[in-house]
Amino acid sequence: MKQQIIGITDCGKYQNYHEWIAAASPEIEIVKLSYRNNNFDDIKKCTGIILTGGEDVHPRFYNLPEYLPYCLPTDMDEQRDEFEWKVLEYTQQNNLPMLGICRGLQIANVFFGGTLIPDLPSFGKYNHSKFYEGKDRYHNVSVDPYSLLHTITQKSKGVINSAHHQSAGMIGKDLVVSSFSEDGVVESIERKKTSDGSWLLLVQWHPERMRDKNVNEFSVNIRKAFLADC
Repeated sequence: MKQQIIGITDCGKYQNYHEWIAAASPEIEIVKLSYRNNNFDDIKKCTGIILTGGEDVHPRFYNLPEYLPYCLPTDMDEQRDEFEWKVLEYTQQNNLPMLGICRGLQIANVFFGGTLIPDLPSFGKYNHSKFYEGKDRYHNVSVDPYSLLHTITQKSKGVINSAHHQSAGMIGKDLVVSSFSEDGVVESIERKKTSDGSWLLLVQWHPERMRDKNVNEFSVNIRKAFLADC
């Protein structure tokens, strides 16, 4: 059996992602991919990629620079944007399975030609950010019964955590939304046809740090399905 080598992009809470994947099996090797380490070439040995959460994607990447005032000026990193763009290019050129989480969903949607809503409350949506004391919100999600996400979770509804102020706007080429929150915010994206490329699932929540991540199908089943395809 080929060893699983999972590349995880660097972020402020990188350790959460590392521990979540490492908990699945002691046989998994994990590689931190980061422009700070100048180690892009390490992606060549990876069998799957996780794009992690973190900073706002700079709106120049989706050709809406007028959205810049809605972004958090101290919470953007264009070097990271550029590095992860290269990661996305590599995954698609080399058919690597990819799981995008929170910001990972957002930059992947932009990569495929989509846009972002730069600040949900400013654009008429409920607040999906953390509570003021720093704890994740939790809310319901509805799943398309014909989606990959439904196949993975076997759930048409569920409860997921939430800690974001941006979300997907227009959806990228050849992608489709597979779940929504009750107020209509995009919660997951996948390929329109799973046969059209490598395994791809993008989720707006944080499966790596859910309070019930060891039993919740929107965490443990996603990890299992991702690793199975890696």
